[in-house]
Amino acid sequence: MANNKEKLATLNEQMGAYGEASPKMMGAFMELHHIGGEDGALSAKHKELIALGIAIRIQCEGCIVAHVHDALKAGATHDEIVETIGVAVYMGGGPCLVYGSKALEALKDFE
Repeated sequence: MANNKEKLATLNEQMGAYGEASPKMMGAFMELHHIGGEDGALSAKHKELIALGIAIRIQCEGCIVAHVHDALKAGATHDEIVETIGVAVYMGGGPCLVYGSKALEALKDFE
């Protein structure tokens, strides 16, 4: 099984290929991603933590890997990410525990 750094690289390659196939759609998504992640009333760090919690809840492995990586890059601490996992588990139960464990694995890989 690939580690999370490899998973992120693969995800970026796949999204790049989609961007070549559909540049207008990917450009619009990336603009949304950029605007949505900017500091505002919520910091970029807090937005990444929210995105991570949602990613765990909807069971999107690629999203989990990307948002753990980006939360760390935005300044989130180990404890903040672990607590975010806990909130997702609280809101989503057992399935979120499974995907939250994947987020913890990604955290360990990116630290």
